[in-house]
Amino acid sequence: MKFLHRFAAVLSAAVLSAGALVMFSGCTSSNPTVTITYSFNGSDYDVEYTLSRSDAPKTVQHFIELADAHYYDGTCIHDYTSTAMYGGGYIYNDQNELEEKDYFAAVRALEKEGHTFSQSVWYKSGDKQIPLYTVYGEFTDNGVTNEGKRDYSHSKGALVMYYSDKATSAKGIDVTVERNDDGKENDGEKVESKHYAKNSATSLFYTYLGTSNTSLDSKYAVFGKANLDQLQKLLDAIEDITPEDDENTDEDESVFTKEVQKRLDTLDHQGTVDVFADIADVFESVRKGGPNATFNVPDDHPILIKTVKVTKY
Repeated sequence: MKFLHRFAAVLSAAVLSAGALVMFSGCTSSNPTVTITYSFNGSDYDVEYTLSRSDAPKTVQHFIELADAHYYDGTCIHDYTSTAMYGGGYIYNDQNELEEKDYFAAVRALEKEGHTFSQSVWYKSGDKQIPLYTVYGEFTDNGVTNEGKRDYSHSKGALVMYYSDKATSAKGIDVTVERNDDGKENDGEKVESKHYAKNSATSLFYTYLGTSNTSLDSKYAVFGKANLDQLQKLLDAIEDITPEDDENTDEDESVFTKEVQKRLDTLDHQGTVDVFADIADVFESVRKGGPNATFNVPDDHPILIKTVKVTKY
C-alpha cells in the first residue's frame, strides 16, 4: 500500500495516458507500419517497416508519436557500419557538420504546439514525479521476459531502439517505470523502480544490417522489421558508390565514411528545459561522464532521413 500511495501521481498520469490510448485503440493494430524515406546520392528510397506492439508496445507508441510530430524529418544516418545504420538523433548544421539534435528541448517544444507524448519513465523529486520523455527498456536486461512470443529479433532489417551506455555515468540514478505486463511479474504493481541507464532511450534507432545476432536482443528493444527488398535497393546504391580496392587503396580504407569523434549525452536532461530545471543536478554526472564515441559518418554522400510517416496505426 505504501508503494501505491508513493506513486499515486504516476498511476494517475498512467490512467490518463491509458484513456487516450483507449480512444485511439479503435484504429490501432498489432502491427502498425511506417515508411522511412531515405535520401541518398540524389535519389529517394522508401523503406517500409512493420512494427510489433506485442514485442515492444511502449517503444512502438513512442516511435509513432515522434514520427507523427515530424521529429525525425531532416535527421540523418550519423553512423554507418557493416552491421547497422544508426539514425534519429543527429542533423547536419549550416556548416555541413554533424550536430546532435536537442531531443529534450525539441519534444517539449512540440508538446507546446499540441503534440502528445505518452510517458513510461519518471524521476521522483520530492513529492513530484517528473516525466523524462524517455522510453521503458523493453528487453531482458531490463527485466522484460517475452522472448517466447516475439515477432522479431536481430536479423537483417530489424528496427531497434538504441541508447548510449550510461551504466557508469548514471550510477545511482533510479527512475520509476510503467511496466507493460500489468504487474503480472511484479506482485501486481504496474510501476517499478529501475535504473535510468536501461530506460534512457530517446529518439535514436538503428536498422540492423547483419545476418543475425540474437545476443543483442537482451540489450536493446527490437520493435520492427524492414521490407528487405526495399532496404536492399538503398544498400545496393551505397555499395555502388564505394570504389573497389585496388593497388593504390588500403584494404580497409573506405571513401564512403569518415571517423568522427563525438562526446555523448551532453544534452541529457538539460536544466535549461523548463520541466527538467529541478533535476538538472541529478543528471550532471551523465552529462559530464558521457562516453566518447567514434561514428563512421557518411562523408561526401550523406544518408538523410527525409521523412518518417506512419502508414498504418
